[in-house]
Amino acid sequence: MAVNNDMTADFLRSAYGGESMAHMRYLIWGDIADKENMPNIGRLFRAIAYAEWAHADNHFRVLKERVGDYSVTAGGVFGAGKTADNLEGAIGGELHEVEQMYPVYLETARYQEEKGAEKAFHYALEAEKIHVKLFQKAQEAAKQGKDMELGPVYICAVCGHTVTDNAPDACPICGVKKEMFKAFE
Repeated sequence: MAVNNDMTADFLRSAYGGESMAHMRYLIWGDIADKENMPNIGRLFRAIAYAEWAHADNHFRVLKERVGDYSVTAGGVFGAGKTADNLEGAIGGELHEVEQMYPVYLETARYQEEKGAEKAFHYALEAEKIHVKLFQKAQEAAKQGKDMELGPVYICAVCGHTVTDNAPDACPICGVKKEMFKAFE
């Protein structure tokens, strides 16, 4: 499905850039959490990094016929500090996506009848809502100098849906089977 509207294409490129940066940032912050003896928070960062990769992959695939060099404007948190501070950056970035970015991108895709972009933006928006809550839980522990309690984390490879403890039989967002979830244990 080709993207016909320049505005939606620009939003997809921006979202791809932001998700790509979040992916790398969370891997870096996961290493910092490990060094601070917070392996569960480190694992959470790595799991959510995988979800961000899934979002970037979806945005990139929707743009498959829009080949060329583009300057991409994407918001991103920079810097690396203590884990509690890094979690503050993660929460802020995810809240921006949930409250500002993805609702606008999604409505634009709907208005412009860009079904592929609409699906990609919807997938990301729903996962980011969960990421906010998980990062907030992690930050509560990190502010006390503790690791968080965390069982296995499962990420849907198709849409980035994120669950803890057990993968569902079918993804509630995109409908794929349990086998499409990647476990972070």
